[in-house]
Amino acid sequence: MLWGVGLAAPRSCVADLSRNRSLSLGWCAGPEEPPPALYGGEIVAFPLAGGGAGGTMAALSPDSWWKKTLYLTGGALLAAAAYVLHELLAIRKEEELDSKDAIILHQFSRPTNGVPSLSPFCLKMETYLRMADLPYQNYFDGKLSPQGKMPWIEYNHKKVSGTEFIIDFLEEKLGVNLNKHLGPHERAVSRAVTKMVEEHLYWTLAYCQWVENLHETRKMVSLFGPFSDLLKWIFCHLTKGIVKREMYGHGIGRFSEDEMYTLMEKDMRTLAGLLGDKKYIMGPTVSTVDATVFGHLAQAMWTLPGTRPERLIKGELINLAMYCERIRRKFWPEWHHDDDNTLYESEESSEASKTYSPLQDFSFYSRTGTFDEEGNSISQTPDTDYTGHSLFDSDVDLDDYRDHEQCK
Repeated sequence: MLWGVGLAAPRSCVADLSRNRSLSLGWCAGPEEPPPALYGGEIVAFPLAGGGAGGTMAALSPDSWWKKTLYLTGGALLAAAAYVLHELLAIRKEEELDSKDAIILHQFSRPTNGVPSLSPFCLKMETYLRMADLPYQNYFDGKLSPQGKMPWIEYNHKKVSGTEFIIDFLEEKLGVNLNKHLGPHERAVSRAVTKMVEEHLYWTLAYCQWVENLHETRKMVSLFGPFSDLLKWIFCHLTKGIVKREMYGHGIGRFSEDEMYTLMEKDMRTLAGLLGDKKYIMGPTVSTVDATVFGHLAQAMWTLPGTRPERLIKGELINLAMYCERIRRKFWPEWHHDDDNTLYESEESSEASKTYSPLQDFSFYSRTGTFDEEGNSISQTPDTDYTGHSLFDSDVDLDDYRDHEQCK
């Protein structure tokens, strides 16, 4: 009987590494988030169907001994590769986490381009915690929740997944509510916008990120080690297949690329029209929907260079770009570009100086306890960011911003 060798992961997943074919991997992924991280499991052996006279080896003619040798050698090499992958991707021994009166946020590792997350849902959740001024601790273990979702939280040893359920849980347990200033009609509009962004716009951005612009996304993925380039290539192409398959199941993936981008443009124009010249989506005060919209639009702003979403948000729909900049400056003081002054001040910076500063992985974060370089507490008001710059649209020269973008 012939045997195969594979890598079995804790979730319904077996990677067949013993055949002289391309690596195949299958799992059950939830809608939030489709691209799971690759983590190890166990090396397993399994019988191959047709292992007798009708098997693959028997199909080779007696005189093709060199083919048999090549097949066996390839199988041995792939089995060795399975062992190497098992060692490289083995899950770290789970640490004991004390979540008593502490919010522990599980999410994917930071990307390499200075953006907090390539996942709009992870960025949404972390931004919400900052908007609500809730201290939290990041845990970049990549481990999915029991429901197979990312992000998820632990609080007082209670595990909650799904960003909507997490927010409901925190509102109930901690008494926070970013929507208390909204009336019934505004709450209804807010939820409708949230669902449009998460159930429709999300998929077109995911297509752009993991299918059309995959070569750029691969540069941002954070994987390290002696075979990091190979692992990034495998991870990104597996994620590409997952995204395409789930988009097809959703229905939006059955349209042509041009048709999908037409739908994406309609969604973004809807957001731009709803925002208008307001400071936030629902008015002068931040609300939960802003965390959702920012988490998704930030992908178009900073993770999709040269694509249609980026050209649209930084061109015709400039109010969305200013909206993203406003939230980034107010709630992410450590996330900044070296050419920020080009957008808000008259000083000019050269093209060569435009670089991204890596975002630090704070194990614990609280806006209330933010300090400047000299150790003084930073006083923030609703109308200023951590530098003291005003964040109203009237302080932004949109013509200068357009000129800056055209020079890129």
